[in-house]
Amino acid sequence: MKNRTQFQALGWLFALLLAVGTSQADRLPDFTELSAANSPAVVNISTQQKSAVRRSMPKDFKLPDIPEGSPFNELFKHFFGEGEGGTEDFGGRERESRSLGSGFVISPDGYILTNHHVVADADEIQVRFSDRRFYDAKVIGSDKGSDVALIKIDASDLPTVKVGKSSNLKVGEWVLAIGSPFGFDHTVTAGIVSAKGRSLPSENYVPFIQTDVAINPGNSGGPLINLDGEVIGINSQIYSRTGGFMGLSFAIPIELAVNVADQLRENGKVERGFLGVLIQDVDRNLAESFGLDQPHGALVARVMPDSPAEKAGLRVGDVILAFNDTKLLNSSQLPPLVGTTRIDEKATLRVLRNGKRRNVDVFVGRLEDDEPEAQQIPAKAEPAQIEQLGLAVIDIQPEVREELGLEESGGALISDISPGAAQDAGIRRGDIVLMFDGVEVKNAGHLRELIESADQKRTVAVLVRRGDNPLFMALRLPG
Repeated sequence: MKNRTQFQALGWLFALLLAVGTSQADRLPDFTELSAANSPAVVNISTQQKSAVRRSMPKDFKLPDIPEGSPFNELFKHFFGEGEGGTEDFGGRERESRSLGSGFVISPDGYILTNHHVVADADEIQVRFSDRRFYDAKVIGSDKGSDVALIKIDASDLPTVKVGKSSNLKVGEWVLAIGSPFGFDHTVTAGIVSAKGRSLPSENYVPFIQTDVAINPGNSGGPLINLDGEVIGINSQIYSRTGGFMGLSFAIPIELAVNVADQLRENGKVERGFLGVLIQDVDRNLAESFGLDQPHGALVARVMPDSPAEKAGLRVGDVILAFNDTKLLNSSQLPPLVGTTRIDEKATLRVLRNGKRRNVDVFVGRLEDDEPEAQQIPAKAEPAQIEQLGLAVIDIQPEVREELGLEESGGALISDISPGAAQDAGIRRGDIVLMFDGVEVKNAGHLRELIESADQKRTVAVLVRRGDNPLFMALRLPG
């Protein structure tokens, strides 16, 4: 009887474990239908670039007299070309390089989305479908800033993907990628959304979707797909120390990509919104100096002359807390919001200025070419010593101001720095102090007066110019 009871108990336990295992299995996504439905619209993209190879030799160099038909004759032709001695160019040959990527069809008449870096500088582009059909493609338009390109093949009745909304994505959601890593066509990988709105150092206008989907060279330009079978991103970059996948992949949100593609199709180029400010993050110390409960927003370090920001009345030292209805947790959120806003459209900024919040309306302008960089050169003058901070500062001479391209007047140049509060704040020799605790610095003597009259044992915001870039520092004044 006892053995029978134990047997029944083991049976119930086995049934329970089986039920739990089945329940967990049922919760795991099935990617088979998603893969089958989307693979026909995903393409392999191979490109070819040709570049001339020139070999320069001394003008007095003469090819040796080698009998026709000698094997050495072909060897010399291979290395030195067909030219004769006495010329500089012995080449005339072309070097071919090839690259691989992915893409996906967005319209039945042959428009395909991919990455800019997949087709950049390509002389020939070939597209291959999963059924092994081949087509030659041409570039309709390509945008380096967003890493999006639109190409076209001469075909009709093509399978297409279903475009979704990346804005509906949630962190932790399952996603699927289809591409051609290392040339292995139509490889399917899956993972979850790791984060949204990621900013990368090399990209200012793309709020990337971060995933842990396995992405490798050749996946670039392929679709990122949600469980509803909708494309919500273009796989673009990976973070890697080895060149291979390390668990960090980044995709371009599909809304941004489609917006870029529409502009490329209509105008052949992309227009981006422009505010005319240089911004930086607000760290914990700067948040304290501005009276913020926690670090957030975009701190205005410079306002460009005759820009939409200047016309709207934005000032250096303003903290932009929100753009229209979008709150800014960090400064990297602002450029994509501005860049995707239509030209001449009005936007409302929520700004913190002198401890008070206010709304500033601005009409977004058109982004033009970047300003040329200014070079910093040393200046010679009698320094003003600020011993409590370990600083020596000097006035900026007119010729130095002209060389540096300084349009604004005032400022004090850091000529020397020693261990102390200023060095701890990150201030360096060669920095130009433009503003101290919300007050524009007129010269070296004025800066010393401001520091000496400031309340001690508190943190103040100091605006410096380093090279061509303005930067706020949080300076803790000693007691």
